[in-house]
Amino acid sequence: MSTTKIPGAQRDLTAVIEQHLPLVEHVVYQVAINFPRHVDREELARAGAIGLIEAAQRYDGSRGVPFDRFAAQRIRGAILDAVRAADWAPRSLRQASRTLESARQDLTSRIGRQPTDEELAGELGMDLDKLCELRQRVHRAVVLALDDRVLSDEDEDLSLADVLCDRTSVDPCDELENRELHAFLRDAIQLLPDRHRSVIVGYFFEGSTSQELAADLGVTESRVSQLRSEAFEMMREGIEAQFPDIDRAPAEAPEPKGRVARRKVAYASAIAANSSLSTRLDPVRIVERSRDSLVAAPA
Repeated sequence: MSTTKIPGAQRDLTAVIEQHLPLVEHVVYQVAINFPRHVDREELARAGAIGLIEAAQRYDGSRGVPFDRFAAQRIRGAILDAVRAADWAPRSLRQASRTLESARQDLTSRIGRQPTDEELAGELGMDLDKLCELRQRVHRAVVLALDDRVLSDEDEDLSLADVLCDRTSVDPCDELENRELHAFLRDAIQLLPDRHRSVIVGYFFEGSTSQELAADLGVTESRVSQLRSEAFEMMREGIEAQFPDIDRAPAEAPEPKGRVARRKVAYASAIAANSSLSTRLDPVRIVERSRDSLVAAPA
Protein backbone atom coordinates (compact mmCIF):
# COMPACT_ATOMS: atom_id res chain seq x y z
CA MET A 1 0.00 0.00 0.00
CA SER A 2 1.09 3.54 -0.71
CA THR A 3 2.03 5.74 2.25
CA THR A 4 1.78 9.03 0.34
CA LYS A 5 1.41 12.15 2.53
CA ILE A 6 -1.00 14.69 1.10
CA PRO A 7 -0.56 18.42 1.61
CA GLY A 8 -3.75 19.74 3.20
CA ALA A 9 -4.51 22.78 1.07
CA GLN A 10 -3.20 21.48 -2.25
CA ARG A 11 -4.43 17.92 -2.35
CA ASP A 12 -6.73 16.88 -5.13
CA LEU A 13 -9.51 14.97 -3.38
CA THR A 14 -10.69 13.22 -6.52
CA ALA A 15 -7.23 11.97 -7.38
CA VAL A 16 -6.60 10.84 -3.80
CA ILE A 17 -9.87 8.94 -3.62
CA GLU A 18 -9.32 7.22 -6.97
CA GLN A 19 -5.76 6.33 -6.03
CA HIS A 20 -6.82 4.65 -2.79
CA LEU A 21 -9.95 2.80 -3.96
CA PRO A 22 -8.04 -0.54 -3.81
CA LEU A 23 -7.64 0.14 -0.10
CA VAL A 24 -11.43 -0.10 0.27
CA GLU A 25 -11.44 -3.55 -1.32
CA HIS A 26 -8.61 -4.65 0.96
CA VAL A 27 -10.41 -3.52 4.12
CA VAL A 28 -13.71 -5.06 2.98
CA TYR A 29 -11.93 -8.39 2.46
CA GLN A 30 -10.47 -8.24 5.97
CA VAL A 31 -13.70 -7.23 7.68
CA ALA A 32 -16.06 -9.51 5.73
CA ILE A 33 -14.35 -12.63 7.07
CA ASN A 34 -16.11 -12.02 10.39
CA PHE A 35 -19.56 -11.51 8.85
CA PRO A 36 -22.10 -14.18 7.78
CA ARG A 37 -22.67 -14.89 4.10
CA HIS A 38 -25.94 -12.98 3.86
CA VAL A 39 -24.13 -9.65 4.39
CA ASP A 40 -23.87 -8.01 0.97
CA ARG A 41 -20.20 -7.36 0.14
CA GLU A 42 -21.15 -4.66 -2.36
CA GLU A 43 -22.97 -2.79 0.42
CA LEU A 44 -19.82 -3.04 2.51
CA ALA A 45 -17.76 -1.64 -0.37
CA ARG A 46 -20.14 1.30 -0.78
CA ALA A 47 -19.94 2.08 2.92
CA GLY A 48 -16.14 1.78 2.74
CA ALA A 49 -16.00 4.19 -0.21
CA ILE A 50 -17.93 6.76 1.84
CA GLY A 51 -15.41 6.25 4.63
CA LEU A 52 -12.57 6.85 2.16
CA ILE A 53 -14.14 10.13 1.01
CA GLU A 54 -14.53 11.31 4.61
CA ALA A 55 -10.93 10.33 5.33
CA ALA A 56 -9.67 12.34 2.36
CA GLN A 57 -11.63 15.37 3.53
CA ARG A 58 -10.47 15.16 7.15
CA TYR A 59 -6.86 14.11 6.66
CA ASP A 60 -4.24 16.37 8.16
CA GLY A 61 -0.76 15.46 6.96
CA SER A 62 0.89 17.69 9.55
CA ARG A 63 0.20 15.10 12.24
CA GLY A 64 2.66 12.71 10.63
CA VAL A 65 0.19 9.82 10.18
CA PRO A 66 0.34 8.16 6.73
CA PHE A 67 -2.87 8.61 4.80
CA ASP A 68 -3.23 4.89 4.18
CA ARG A 69 -3.30 4.12 7.89
CA PHE A 70 -5.69 6.98 8.64
CA ALA A 71 -8.00 6.05 5.76
CA ALA A 72 -8.01 2.35 6.61
CA GLN A 73 -9.30 3.09 10.10
CA ARG A 74 -12.01 5.39 8.78
CA ILE A 75 -13.04 2.89 6.08
CA ARG A 76 -13.26 0.11 8.64
CA GLY A 77 -15.33 2.29 10.97
CA ALA A 78 -17.72 3.26 8.17
CA ILE A 79 -18.23 -0.40 7.26
CA LEU A 80 -18.93 -1.40 10.86
CA ASP A 81 -21.33 1.52 11.29
CA ALA A 82 -23.25 0.47 8.18
CA VAL A 83 -23.50 -3.14 9.36
CA ARG A 84 -24.72 -2.10 12.81
CA ALA A 85 -27.30 0.23 11.27
CA ALA A 86 -28.67 -2.60 9.14
CA ASP A 87 -28.75 -5.09 12.03
CA TRP A 88 -32.15 -5.21 13.78
CA ALA A 89 -30.71 -7.11 16.74
CA PRO A 90 -29.42 -4.87 19.55
CA ARG A 91 -25.69 -4.84 20.28
CA SER A 92 -26.39 -6.30 23.72
CA LEU A 93 -27.86 -9.42 22.07
CA ARG A 94 -24.88 -9.77 19.77
CA GLN A 95 -22.56 -9.48 22.77
CA ALA A 96 -24.61 -12.09 24.65
CA SER A 97 -24.39 -14.39 21.62
CA ARG A 98 -20.59 -14.07 21.56
CA THR A 99 -20.44 -14.73 25.29
CA LEU A 100 -22.60 -17.83 24.89
CA GLU A 101 -20.44 -19.20 22.08
CA SER A 102 -17.21 -18.41 23.91
CA ALA A 103 -18.44 -20.21 27.04
CA ARG A 104 -19.46 -23.23 25.00
CA GLN A 105 -16.05 -23.43 23.31
CA ASP A 106 -14.12 -22.98 26.57
CA LEU A 107 -16.19 -25.63 28.33
CA THR A 108 -15.81 -28.03 25.43
CA SER A 109 -12.02 -27.63 25.56
CA ARG A 110 -11.92 -28.32 29.30
CA ILE A 111 -14.18 -31.38 29.46
CA GLY A 112 -13.36 -32.83 26.04
CA ARG A 113 -16.97 -33.05 24.82
CA GLN A 114 -19.99 -30.92 24.09
CA PRO A 115 -21.38 -29.54 27.37
CA THR A 116 -24.91 -30.26 28.52
CA ASP A 117 -27.38 -27.42 28.97
CA GLU A 118 -26.98 -27.69 32.74
CA GLU A 119 -23.19 -27.40 32.48
CA LEU A 120 -23.40 -24.47 30.07
CA ALA A 121 -25.93 -22.68 32.26
CA GLY A 122 -23.64 -23.16 35.26
CA GLU A 123 -20.66 -21.82 33.29
CA LEU A 124 -22.63 -18.68 32.43
CA GLY A 125 -24.06 -18.33 35.94
CA MET A 126 -27.70 -18.56 34.88
CA ASP A 127 -30.54 -21.06 35.24
CA LEU A 128 -31.84 -23.26 32.42
CA ASP A 129 -34.84 -21.03 31.71
CA LYS A 130 -32.60 -18.02 31.16
CA LEU A 131 -30.30 -20.05 28.91
CA CYS A 132 -33.26 -21.26 26.83
CA GLU A 133 -34.60 -17.71 26.53
CA LEU A 134 -31.18 -16.42 25.43
CA ARG A 135 -30.86 -19.13 22.77
CA GLN A 136 -34.31 -18.32 21.40
CA ARG A 137 -33.43 -14.63 21.15
CA VAL A 138 -30.16 -15.42 19.40
CA HIS A 139 -31.84 -17.80 16.94
CA ARG A 140 -34.47 -15.19 16.05
CA ALA A 141 -31.66 -12.77 15.17
CA VAL A 142 -29.96 -15.21 12.78
CA VAL A 143 -30.41 -14.57 9.07
CA LEU A 144 -29.92 -17.38 6.59
CA ALA A 145 -29.26 -16.87 2.91
CA LEU A 146 -31.51 -18.72 0.47
CA ASP A 147 -28.46 -20.22 -1.22
CA ASP A 148 -27.08 -21.68 2.01
CA ARG A 149 -26.45 -25.43 1.76
CA VAL A 150 -28.60 -27.69 3.95
CA LEU A 151 -28.16 -31.28 5.11
CA SER A 152 -30.21 -33.93 3.34
CA ASP A 153 -30.92 -37.56 4.25
CA GLU A 154 -30.32 -38.53 0.62
CA ASP A 155 -27.03 -36.59 0.43
CA GLU A 156 -28.58 -34.27 -2.15
CA ASP A 157 -27.02 -30.91 -2.88
CA LEU A 158 -29.87 -28.72 -1.68
CA SER A 159 -30.08 -25.06 -0.77
CA LEU A 160 -32.37 -23.48 1.80
CA ALA A 161 -34.59 -22.23 -1.04
CA ASP A 162 -35.04 -25.82 -2.25
CA VAL A 163 -36.50 -27.04 1.03
CA LEU A 164 -38.61 -24.04 2.04
CA CYS A 165 -42.35 -24.61 1.86
CA ASP A 166 -44.37 -21.98 0.04
CA ARG A 167 -47.51 -21.86 2.17
CA THR A 168 -49.24 -19.64 -0.38
CA SER A 169 -49.12 -22.31 -3.07
CA VAL A 170 -51.38 -25.35 -3.28
CA ASP A 171 -49.88 -28.80 -3.22
CA PRO A 172 -50.35 -30.40 -6.68
CA CYS A 173 -52.00 -33.48 -5.16
CA ASP A 174 -54.43 -31.30 -3.18
CA GLU A 175 -55.18 -29.23 -6.29
CA LEU A 176 -56.07 -32.32 -8.34
CA GLU A 177 -58.14 -33.73 -5.50
CA ASN A 178 -60.08 -30.47 -5.16
CA ARG A 179 -60.74 -30.34 -8.90
CA GLU A 180 -62.10 -33.87 -8.92
CA LEU A 181 -64.20 -33.26 -5.81
CA HIS A 182 -65.72 -30.09 -7.28
CA ALA A 183 -66.46 -31.92 -10.51
CA PHE A 184 -68.19 -34.73 -8.61
CA LEU A 185 -70.21 -32.13 -6.70
CA ARG A 186 -71.28 -30.46 -9.93
CA ASP A 187 -72.32 -33.82 -11.41
CA ALA A 188 -74.12 -34.80 -8.20
CA ILE A 189 -76.22 -31.62 -8.33
CA GLN A 190 -76.95 -32.07 -12.01
CA LEU A 191 -78.13 -35.67 -11.50
CA LEU A 192 -80.47 -35.01 -8.56
CA PRO A 193 -84.18 -35.63 -9.07
CA ASP A 194 -85.94 -32.56 -10.45
CA ARG A 195 -87.42 -31.24 -7.22
CA HIS A 196 -84.30 -31.87 -5.18
CA ARG A 197 -82.17 -30.16 -7.83
CA SER A 198 -84.55 -27.18 -7.95
CA VAL A 199 -84.26 -26.73 -4.18
CA ILE A 200 -80.43 -26.91 -4.14
CA VAL A 201 -80.02 -24.61 -7.15
CA GLY A 202 -82.63 -22.20 -5.80
CA TYR A 203 -81.05 -22.00 -2.37
CA PHE A 204 -77.37 -21.83 -3.26
CA PHE A 205 -77.22 -20.41 -6.79
CA GLU A 206 -80.28 -18.19 -7.13
CA GLY A 207 -80.73 -16.97 -3.56
CA SER A 208 -84.36 -18.07 -3.31
CA THR A 209 -86.09 -18.34 0.06
CA SER A 210 -87.97 -21.36 1.38
CA GLN A 211 -91.23 -19.51 0.87
CA GLU A 212 -90.41 -18.76 -2.78
CA LEU A 213 -89.33 -22.33 -3.47
CA ALA A 214 -92.44 -23.70 -1.80
CA ALA A 215 -94.61 -21.50 -4.02
CA ASP A 216 -92.72 -22.54 -7.18
CA LEU A 217 -92.95 -26.24 -6.38
CA GLY A 218 -96.49 -26.14 -4.96
CA VAL A 219 -95.48 -27.64 -1.62
CA THR A 220 -95.17 -26.50 1.96
CA GLU A 221 -92.04 -24.86 3.39
CA SER A 222 -91.47 -27.89 5.64
CA ARG A 223 -91.45 -30.08 2.51
CA VAL A 224 -88.84 -27.79 0.96
CA SER A 225 -86.67 -28.24 4.07
CA GLN A 226 -87.15 -32.00 3.80
CA LEU A 227 -86.17 -31.98 0.11
CA ARG A 228 -83.03 -30.02 0.94
CA SER A 229 -82.02 -32.52 3.64
CA GLU A 230 -82.69 -35.45 1.31
CA ALA A 231 -80.62 -33.81 -1.43
CA PHE A 232 -77.70 -33.27 0.95
CA GLU A 233 -77.81 -36.91 2.00
CA MET A 234 -78.02 -38.14 -1.58
CA MET A 235 -75.08 -36.01 -2.70
CA ARG A 236 -72.98 -36.98 0.32
CA GLU A 237 -73.49 -40.69 -0.24
CA GLY A 238 -73.12 -40.36 -4.01
CA ILE A 239 -69.80 -38.50 -3.77
CA GLU A 240 -68.45 -40.76 -1.02
CA ALA A 241 -69.16 -43.73 -3.30
CA GLN A 242 -66.65 -42.29 -5.79
CA PHE A 243 -63.89 -42.82 -3.20
CA PRO A 244 -64.30 -46.48 -2.20
CA ASP A 245 -62.70 -47.99 0.87
CA ILE A 246 -59.29 -49.24 -0.25
CA ASP A 247 -59.34 -51.88 2.52
CA ARG A 248 -62.29 -53.67 1.02
CA ALA A 249 -62.04 -55.49 -2.29
CA PRO A 250 -64.75 -54.79 -4.93
CA ALA A 251 -65.93 -58.45 -4.70
CA GLU A 252 -66.78 -57.93 -1.03
CA ALA A 253 -69.18 -55.07 -1.75
CA PRO A 254 -72.70 -56.16 -0.75
CA GLU A 255 -75.46 -56.36 -3.32
CA PRO A 256 -78.02 -53.56 -2.91
CA LYS A 257 -81.30 -54.76 -1.45
CA GLY A 258 -84.52 -52.86 -1.72
CA ARG A 259 -85.70 -50.02 -3.90
CA VAL A 260 -83.97 -47.26 -1.90
CA ALA A 261 -80.61 -49.06 -1.91
CA ARG A 262 -80.80 -49.71 -5.64
CA ARG A 263 -81.67 -46.06 -6.25
CA LYS A 264 -78.62 -44.94 -4.28
CA VAL A 265 -76.36 -47.29 -6.25
CA ALA A 266 -77.83 -46.08 -9.53
CA TYR A 267 -77.31 -42.44 -8.49
CA ALA A 268 -73.66 -43.06 -7.53
CA SER A 269 -73.05 -44.93 -10.79
CA ALA A 270 -74.55 -42.05 -12.76
CA ILE A 271 -72.19 -39.59 -11.05
CA ALA A 272 -69.22 -41.79 -11.94
CA ALA A 273 -70.28 -42.04 -15.58
CA ASN A 274 -71.32 -38.42 -16.08
CA SER A 275 -67.75 -37.21 -16.70
CA SER A 276 -64.36 -38.72 -17.40
CA LEU A 277 -61.27 -38.35 -15.24
CA SER A 278 -59.64 -35.98 -17.74
CA THR A 279 -62.75 -33.80 -17.79
CA ARG A 280 -62.90 -33.65 -14.01
CA LEU A 281 -59.22 -32.66 -13.69
CA ASP A 282 -59.04 -30.22 -16.60
CA PRO A 283 -59.46 -26.67 -15.18
CA VAL A 284 -60.30 -25.27 -18.63
CA ARG A 285 -63.20 -27.63 -19.10
CA ILE A 286 -64.38 -26.99 -15.55
CA VAL A 287 -64.57 -23.26 -16.26
CA GLU A 288 -66.31 -23.80 -19.59
CA ARG A 289 -69.09 -25.76 -17.92
CA SER A 290 -71.24 -22.92 -16.67
CA ARG A 291 -73.88 -22.82 -13.96
CA ASP A 292 -76.53 -23.56 -16.60
CA SER A 293 -75.30 -27.16 -16.72
CA LEU A 294 -76.33 -27.51 -13.07
CA VAL A 295 -79.81 -26.23 -13.70
CA ALA A 296 -80.46 -28.24 -16.85
CA ALA A 297 -81.66 -31.82 -16.45
CA PRO A 298 -79.22 -34.47 -17.65
CA ALA A 299 -79.65 -35.76 -21.13
